[in-house]
Amino acid sequence: MCSQNHFIYVRGLRQVDHTVFCVAKGQKTYRDPLTGRVLPYSSGQQVKHSILDELSSELNEGRAQVIFNWKLTSGKDGKRSLEEGEAWSACDPSKVDQLIGGWMKASKDASEGVAIKRRSPLSISALRPLHPTLAGITSELGTFDRSDHPEQHEIRVTDEKGHVVPPEEFLAFLKSEGRGVPMRKFLPEDQMGPRAWGLFVYDVAIDLRTLFSVSTIQFDPELADNTVIALQKAGWAKNADGTRLVCPKPRRDQIIPALAHSLIQWRVTSNQSRTFSLQNTLAVVISDSANRVGSAIRADLSEEQEWRADPILEGVPGADLYVALTAKGCVRGADATPDALEEAEKDLVRLLSAYDYDG
Repeated sequence: MCSQNHFIYVRGLRQVDHTVFCVAKGQKTYRDPLTGRVLPYSSGQQVKHSILDELSSELNEGRAQVIFNWKLTSGKDGKRSLEEGEAWSACDPSKVDQLIGGWMKASKDASEGVAIKRRSPLSISALRPLHPTLAGITSELGTFDRSDHPEQHEIRVTDEKGHVVPPEEFLAFLKSEGRGVPMRKFLPEDQMGPRAWGLFVYDVAIDLRTLFSVSTIQFDPELADNTVIALQKAGWAKNADGTRLVCPKPRRDQIIPALAHSLIQWRVTSNQSRTFSLQNTLAVVISDSANRVGSAIRADLSEEQEWRADPILEGVPGADLYVALTAKGCVRGADATPDALEEAEKDLVRLLSAYDYDG
């Protein structure tokens, strides 16, 4: 691979079993235009946050502070009200999640100054199915069930005024109606939601030109003036043409192994224990060519079955393919090794370390 190339491309293949990528409003889905199938995915933003969480954890550093702005105003009648404003990022590249994740600080109020923004040096795709026929969703019905242990089931009944009805009065009512009460409580379907399964891929493009540097050009600023001064005092130096501040090498050497690890080992986490999945990384391919990573990990249409695809892991010139042992259970003929993912991390560290960030 040419070390002078400004980009590194990474594609990862993962196996997902009966899990949920997003638990706030249920599993995210989209409809595939070719097959009409409803498919699950995890957004690029969610993948990005997962990578940054893993990176901060690996370095044992906290995420940068976020400022949530609120405005307390008074109306003509003297009544006060609270209005929510914009959330402000720290805009501080000394924080690793800001350096790698980018930032935005903008306000509708001109008195707050000009907008400050920095695009992340990582372009990250959604985690989506390798092929529409190699992933899908299933549904389940959840319940609180104590029917086999009635002694664990407490019945509480209140009247229209909120007063607790004595048990003997309620039992008399049930007897008069000739009915009982169920000892199962089914969860609403929107709380359970669909579960994702299948083979999923994600892509990351790393812009080495901006990975460890920030612009000092003030026409479209990435930094506030006081941040520039603070970074220079902390050892950040200008690059050859004087337009960027470059992260000191000792700090780069600290971040690079953690970043390589995070790009491969990140996880979309769920706060629901019943949806846990290992999300095994089956394979990783690294190249300076986007087309080559797409060729090394792909799906080929089956010749026997219409609209059926087979996952393919194939070494191609100009791309380094690393296949974990877990791939042997999902991809026919996978040439796997026990330490594949560790070797992928080492390759990423080598490529990230070789670039001339100070030039």
